[in-house]
Amino acid sequence: MAASGGLTALLILLLAASPAVAQNPKSNGSYLRNIGLCSGLDRTPADARIAACTALIDAGEDMMPAGLAIAYNDRGNAYAAKGDYDRAIRDFDRSIELNPTYTKPFNNRGVAYLGKQDYDRATDAFDQAIKLNPNYGEAFANRAGAYLKKNDYARAEQDYGQAIRLQPNLAGVWNGRCWSRAILGALQEALQDCNKALQSGSTNAATYDSRGLIYLKTGELRAAVDDYSSALRIDPKLASALYGRGLAKLKQGDKAGGNVDISAAKAIQDGIGDDFKRYGVP
Repeated sequence: MAASGGLTALLILLLAASPAVAQNPKSNGSYLRNIGLCSGLDRTPADARIAACTALIDAGEDMMPAGLAIAYNDRGNAYAAKGDYDRAIRDFDRSIELNPTYTKPFNNRGVAYLGKQDYDRATDAFDQAIKLNPNYGEAFANRAGAYLKKNDYARAEQDYGQAIRLQPNLAGVWNGRCWSRAILGALQEALQDCNKALQSGSTNAATYDSRGLIYLKTGELRAAVDDYSSALRIDPKLASALYGRGLAKLKQGDKAGGNVDISAAKAIQDGIGDDFKRYGVP
């Protein structure tokens, strides 16, 4: 969950730093256009964002350091959106150098490291963001996601709880805690979280997949098959839902159907069986 620098903040900093720009309508119009594009206004494509941010950065003599830090942060977000994580990280590093109290590039650098599957550096970056702003809900949610990747479900559950306390409407947090609790064995609490996510309109494959795991572990096999099937209608290639449904079918006595699902899951994700053993499902 990368965070943008903010159009209004950058506009104020730019104009405050450059009286000449404010007095020159032609130049001012160009700056205003680049500010909007750089910040991702109206879902600007990543390449257009990068070009606009670069124009602002190249004119850095007209900007205060804090404004320049926002431009680097926003360009980093655009690079990250393209999957160019190394360039994104360099821009986030530069943003932090220019304004060490600016929390967003710390969080966004963590997201980029997540993209690179460098989970230790990701958690370090989120730690720094949270140290600067202990009420940064997105950073808690992102750190929870990194802990999930590290199979540290207890810390993930704690961080999702903090994110929910701070920003209960943040995307994915209720399902994230549901999934963590389901793996940890806190099944009733997990079920409440998944139901909360679904009641809020979050009808995504991941939430049905999480609730399917709960029902699989509680032995409610028909409910498990139903939820895994709902997940697969949304994402037919979701390996965990295929494998979970296969296990549920086997436990129901449907050997043929179960083996078909399990084979399909293994073809998509090698080692999926080991994952389920780690989740507490033999």
